Amino acid sequence: MSEQSVRHLPVAVIGAGPVGLAAAAHLAERGIEALVLEAGTAAGSAVREWGHVRLFSTWAELVDPAAEKLLAPTGWTAPDGAAYPSGTDWADTYLQPLADALGDKVRYGAAVTGVSRLGRDRVVDADRERQPFTLRVTLADGVEERVLARAVIDASGTWSTPAPLGGDGLPALGETSAAGRISYRVPDLKDPAVRARYAGKRTAVVGSGASAFTALAHLADLAREAPGTHAVWVLRRGIGGSTFGGGAADQLPARGALGLAAKAAVDDGYAEAVTGFRTAAVEANGDHLVLTSDDGRSLDPVDEVVVLTGLRPDLSFVSELRLGLDERLQAPLELAPLIDPNQHSCGTVYPHGVNELSHPEQDVYLVGMKSYGRSTAFLAMTGYEQVRSVAAALAGDRAAAERVELTLPETGVCGGAGLFDQPEAAQAADGGCCGPAPATLTLGAPAAPSGGC
Repeated sequence: MSEQSVRHLPVAVIGAGPVGLAAAAHLAERGIEALVLEAGTAAGSAVREWGHVRLFSTWAELVDPAAEKLLAPTGWTAPDGAAYPSGTDWADTYLQPLADALGDKVRYGAAVTGVSRLGRDRVVDADRERQPFTLRVTLADGVEERVLARAVIDASGTWSTPAPLGGDGLPALGETSAAGRISYRVPDLKDPAVRARYAGKRTAVVGSGASAFTALAHLADLAREAPGTHAVWVLRRGIGGSTFGGGAADQLPARGALGLAAKAAVDDGYAEAVTGFRTAAVEANGDHLVLTSDDGRSLDPVDEVVVLTGLRPDLSFVSELRLGLDERLQAPLELAPLIDPNQHSCGTVYPHGVNELSHPEQDVYLVGMKSYGRSTAFLAMTGYEQVRSVAAALAGDRAAAERVELTLPETGVCGGAGLFDQPEAAQAADGGCCGPAPATLTLGAPAAPSGGC
């Protein structure tokens, strides 16, 4: 195909989630044709799967500026900017109206199963960059199609590939056979069937991030109403001042509150914490499950296991593209040092755009959660800044592409997850740049009564 013919092709956007739809809005603002390919039946399909969870970002931080401009002529009214929506609120009130405003630029039931250069696998150099991209798409009825594009923005996220229970990154021995009693999502305890599954039961919650905090808080609420409900919080790292997040020092107050709610669950006796435990095996013991660590320790039997150990990017369908990815995080090489959880970062990720998101394969961009690989420090506003920059670059406006238009809030947490085997070092790092180090937390003890004794 001629270069002129390629330029007239649309930019393919994979995923009709928050960042994919924002990408389409920014492209539309630039006069660039976009085609959003969404595997699900509605906008924000992945968001809807955790619709019962409330976000720790406010509406003001969840609505992309270009998207808001696109929505304005439709009569859409922005929600209260200070309110915190649930995932369902976000999908119904913002994402679906945005997709509707984009009209036939969004195709549902269109799962992308492969991306390459037309007539070129990843080995072939000859005339490569003059060829359009070809996307293999499987429709809901099983029919396959080929879609040609001038550029590809992969905003497919990481929701479909949760990390396993095993502490070495592989499924623990017995994890697959115990799948009926293992969940990789925050339980929706408002659902009667889900509530019955966990009420009066002993549940292991494995993980140390916001999702684990949320699950512990929800199970503690259930325990107050359903006697016998108890959580065992399994952490791979030791306890340090940052274990429960930034608390009051977090510039996103609701995010800080999640950690405080998890601490309350432990302090009030609704949960107990087990530290330095990296699961090697899960075995059935009658009607219960027993988790064993790689150092031979075994936990008391539990009824259910909730695994919230992070998410991973699915790179299988982009394997024919020449991507430059960090060997640890599976994030773009230039972005990885900014988001590496092993590093002392004070919880702040520098705003970034097209320079950090570029690959050896020109005009391919992984954006949103997928750009973060195995790191979990992503915020929606980060993704909106990414696609603003990418759209500007595709429009040839390099100055706008390289301009930073975002200031990110800090978490109030210093030190990286790479210190999980060194709790003393973690505590020392906690005082590095975010103020004094918090005191070591005593787990399992009741909250101290006010007024002393």
